Amino acid sequence: MSIVAGQPSSDSRGPSRGVYVHIPFCAERCDYCAFVTYVGVDDLHGRYCAAVISELGAREGGRATAASSVFFGGGTPSRVDPVLLGRILEAIPREVGCEVTVEVNPEDATVRTLETLARVGVTRVSIGIQSTAPHVLADLGRVHRGGEVRELSMLVDSIGFSSWSMDLIVGSRAESDDDLKRTLADLLDHDHRPPHLSAYLLTVERGTPLGRDPLRHPDDDDLARRYEIVDEALSERGYRWYEVSNWALPGSECRHNQLYWDQGDYIGVGAAAHSHEAGRRSWNVANLEKYLQRIEEGVSAEQGFEILDDDAQRFEALALALRTKKGVPVGAFGSVTDLEGFIEVSGERLILTRRGRLMADSLVARLDIDAVTSFSRGGAGR
Repeated sequence: MSIVAGQPSSDSRGPSRGVYVHIPFCAERCDYCAFVTYVGVDDLHGRYCAAVISELGAREGGRATAASSVFFGGGTPSRVDPVLLGRILEAIPREVGCEVTVEVNPEDATVRTLETLARVGVTRVSIGIQSTAPHVLADLGRVHRGGEVRELSMLVDSIGFSSWSMDLIVGSRAESDDDLKRTLADLLDHDHRPPHLSAYLLTVERGTPLGRDPLRHPDDDDLARRYEIVDEALSERGYRWYEVSNWALPGSECRHNQLYWDQGDYIGVGAAAHSHEAGRRSWNVANLEKYLQRIEEGVSAEQGFEILDDDAQRFEALALALRTKKGVPVGAFGSVTDLEGFIEVSGERLILTRRGRLMADSLVARLDIDAVTSFSRGGAGR
């Protein structure tokens, strides 16, 4: 196995896995966000990145299992100096061809930032556009105002990343169908369109400004119609859905996200980061100061864990696969007589229709546990 980032090759290394790095810093907190993020603590960037590097070293314990994908999420990773992100990346042994993604906010996407990210080894960026309508962005609590998306696309495309994505959040009460259609045209109808697009239906999370204001909660019928608008627009332009909220031009799917949906192994480093290794799911302490203190004192940042038994792993594999274009084996549902219009048969697989994707969470509850236990671990997702 070939290794990059200055790590030698060794046949004794274990199988590939993913690495998730949580960067919790933001300029402002969006009204819908329930992730672990912090504002007003930019002075901690260097200290935090040093702690993440220390955690990586302690987590490896002398092992150097190569990563097939690395994902810097948040928060806003692009708020941190890309040179610091590069130092974290240097501490991660990677396979040659490893996909390295960094989430970027539009206001941070300068020539210097993007070129530095590419220079330190980032191969893919995911840009949080959310909308190009200023009034929609204001309703979401976003800092940027949606202008110059085409110029931004041209800039990102010129840097030479192997792939890149733009993300949308759909369903704000301030958004109309026409707003969404214009946003999609701004993103897609030019020569530098993103190879990948994610579109997430706006969800109401407890404890957020959105959650506390019922008048701003999205309407279910609006959400369904907006999803159909997105899927139709992307399908017409050659994109194909491969997970409920993700579309890509052929060959531009996000490998790191596919690892999650295939129930693969990954380690998470940083405050609140989650890991999954061979059925053991664990999570780090979420409080930023407690995270820093633990790492600097040489104490594990892990706050808790759970072990999934075989049945739980098999059910989770099916539940994840159901959300993807791979679908689940015929027989995964005890009966399909009342699921017409929600699923379609493709060979030996059952795949969600567009209507079914809107009901994915409800359909997971219909999976037949007797059928689930007949599949080997992870087999339903492959």
